[in-house]
Amino acid sequence: MDNVKDNLKEKMVEFTRLISTAEEDAKEHCEVQDLTITHLNYLEIIGKLENPTVTELATAMGLTKPSITIIVDRLVAKGFVRRMLSDVDKRSSFLYLTGLGKQINMWHDCAHDYMIDLISHKLNEDETELFIFLLDKITDTKKEK
Repeated sequence: MDNVKDNLKEKMVEFTRLISTAEEDAKEHCEVQDLTITHLNYLEIIGKLENPTVTELATAMGLTKPSITIIVDRLVAKGFVRRMLSDVDKRSSFLYLTGLGKQINMWHDCAHDYMIDLISHKLNEDETELFIFLLDKITDTKKEK
């Protein structure tokens, strides 16, 4: 079993490196200073949620509102996101991607497309479906009882 775990670990390191390289390449295309993978992930989720509140973003990410607020403040300061106060409830605000935030998301999406192309060129259709099934099983956050 140790040999299987060692092999799995080695393959996970290689796979993670492929993903990291694709995301680093995307960051370089953006030509933005101090852009982290965390920033990329937040921008991606804000874009997918289409102008969420901080509370909605925190729920989607499974994090606390104070944790989310710290990163959102950084994204606003860097010009990637802007806040708009709610007309209904002045205590809450909606998060919008700026033009720069949208451009960064576009490059990040290209990194994902690169990974998809890489996988689809190496796997046949049945293997791809199995890979999706396995990823779904691995990433399922529901606890089995």
